[in-house]
Amino acid sequence: MTDPIDLHYWPTPNGWKISIALEEMGLPYRTHLVDIGKGDQFDPDFLKIAPNNKMPAIRDPNGPDGTPIAIFESGAILQYLARKTGRFGGGDERTRIAVDQWLMWQMGGLGPMAGQTHHFLKYAPRMNPAQDLPYAKDRYRSETARLYGVLDRQLADNRFVSGDAYSIADMAIWPWASLWEGQEQTLEDKPHLARWLDEIWDRPGVKAGRSLHADLRNDPVPDRATRELIGRSTG
Repeated sequence: MTDPIDLHYWPTPNGWKISIALEEMGLPYRTHLVDIGKGDQFDPDFLKIAPNNKMPAIRDPNGPDGTPIAIFESGAILQYLARKTGRFGGGDERTRIAVDQWLMWQMGGLGPMAGQTHHFLKYAPRMNPAQDLPYAKDRYRSETARLYGVLDRQLADNRFVSGDAYSIADMAIWPWASLWEGQEQTLEDKPHLARWLDEIWDRPGVKAGRSLHADLRNDPVPDRATRELIGRSTG
């Protein structure tokens, strides 16, 4: 029997990427909660596997050559799991390139921009003193909208983000895109994105991964110290 993968996790979009992937790939795992609001990400034991003090991270006891391996950064974890299982990473070089470029698009574009959008729309205005910054709100909201336009145009000609096959690129992008309402976005002019969001949500693995410890995710804006911890704790 394969030993379970240790998943160091908190229910955020970056955490969901990995819980969804593990569910989709049928890999056994056990969850270790990293309460980023309490600072668990700075625990010395966690830093041994995630030196950049960000979750998610995994430890696979059955790593390359059968020896354990610890991995941080959600994109790197997704690529590793795809190679490990031979699933969702692309079946040939052209499809692997397509998957990787959209994965990088999420890591370098949508994730950071949508994250900043959440921060300046929801958290900053309720700080003490309040930081209600119209320029920052408009900048990040507009850039997030631009990125969703790119995604909608890609999905006009493709069932999934990187082509005809569901992949780790979809697993990476969906958790952030599913929060479009909180980012003050609209789907009225993005029918292909709307169709894709619904299709991905219909997958049992996505539902299971997204639901992992969903009870721990709350919407109230945390205090200033907690916001600062959360802001530098997911990757």
